[in-house]
Amino acid sequence: MRRMADMATSDWPFMKMHGAGNDFVVIDGRDALVTLTESLVRALADRHRGVGFDQLALITDGSDLTVTFYNADGSQSAACGNATRCIAARELAQRNAERLSIHVTGRGTLSAVRNTDGTAAVNMGHPLLTWQDIPLAQDTDTLSLPIDGNPVGTGMGNPHCTFFVEDVSAIDLATVGPEIEHHALFPERTNVQFAQVISPSHIRMRVWERGTGITLASGSSSCATAVAAVRRGLTGRQVQIDLDGGTLHIDWRDDGVWMSGPTAHVFDGTLTAEFLQSL
Repeated sequence: MRRMADMATSDWPFMKMHGAGNDFVVIDGRDALVTLTESLVRALADRHRGVGFDQLALITDGSDLTVTFYNADGSQSAACGNATRCIAARELAQRNAERLSIHVTGRGTLSAVRNTDGTAAVNMGHPLLTWQDIPLAQDTDTLSLPIDGNPVGTGMGNPHCTFFVEDVSAIDLATVGPEIEHHALFPERTNVQFAQVISPSHIRMRVWERGTGITLASGSSSCATAVAAVRRGLTGRQVQIDLDGGTLHIDWRDDGVWMSGPTAHVFDGTLTAEFLQSL
């Protein structure tokens, strides 16, 4: 096993993956003792001087495997649905298995199954619908938050704030996103979604993720939006969600919110000792 002290003087392997354009650096720490600091995560997230990603995933040992997620700003993320699907698809293929359990440090143990097309479906667990669990800063109706635009609050490990609008393309996401992310109602900040209902089984959505910014897709945000749409009576429990980077399929079942969609293992790379020593 390589220790962290050795990794600064040797190359450090990683994988680059994405799910519907939501991109990740994945570090497999099952054969090494890996310690990630906020400054190191931020350096890796830099798309000019590092590798670049929306989130970073660190795999460690567990019942099947354990994953910890980090945002681009170095903060930890309790859940990342698309990265979970990417990792699950790779692990299921390597093990030639049909089912896998993944322990997500901020969300608990999630189930993944292999689809016939080789992608993975992940059960992101039951949504959190009470103000304490999301969490919110005060007791309020999570189906109608006291914020302009009348959004819905949902927890999927991460807090989510979903606005239903007539035209998502008209939203200035770069301006509105950070304002809502840091709204006083969300003590842990929040992911922000703007959703346009096309039909009872079809949603168009754009995303601002806490700690990262605008992303092409977000799995947990898609799950939260589907749950919010059902609670508002706007869609059924099975819905197609079109994001800027691709399409995800959400199915809110009795055992949790299942998510399917495309994944890609883009390349394997190594962080050089020169890069690591410069941090």
